[in-house]
Amino acid sequence: MAEKVSEVKAAVSLFLGAVSAALGWFGWLVLLYAVCMAMDWITGSLAAKRNHEWQSSIARDGIWHKGGSIAIVLVSLMADALIGRMIHLLPGLELPFSYSVMLCPIVLVWYIVAEMGSILENGIKMGSAAPAFLRKIIALVQKTVDCAGNAMAGTEEKEDKDSGQAKP
Repeated sequence: MAEKVSEVKAAVSLFLGAVSAALGWFGWLVLLYAVCMAMDWITGSLAAKRNHEWQSSIARDGIWHKGGSIAIVLVSLMADALIGRMIHLLPGLELPFSYSVMLCPIVLVWYIVAEMGSILENGIKMGSAAPAFLRKIIALVQKTVDCAGNAMAGTEEKEDKDSGQAKP
């Protein structure tokens, strides 16, 4: 029995090592995004079923939403590819660092954190308690990613003191 467990551990380690070698850190982000999307869809369906709220039209809307987010991730990947090509091919365009990808990882992290928040909400709808600090940390990470993306785009949002709303 112990020998079988060791064989399984070795196989899993080999698989994960091969995936890491093939995909690198960016590939792991994509994989995590896919896992989070699947978990969100599954937990959302289970929560709706538990609360007798499941409707196929709402489930289809969720699938359309996931498809739209995949399209947006692909746009960010294409933008990274375009920027990378422009930097390498157009004379006079130089950065003080090597550019491979920048936009897509930030977009992926933004979506991953959003999916994690949705999974957390679904878990609560399924009847589980969630620590308040976890909700706060997910919201803080989401805000930090938003601020980082806005700072890169030069559109840092400032909060309107009167309304408490973010304004450009």
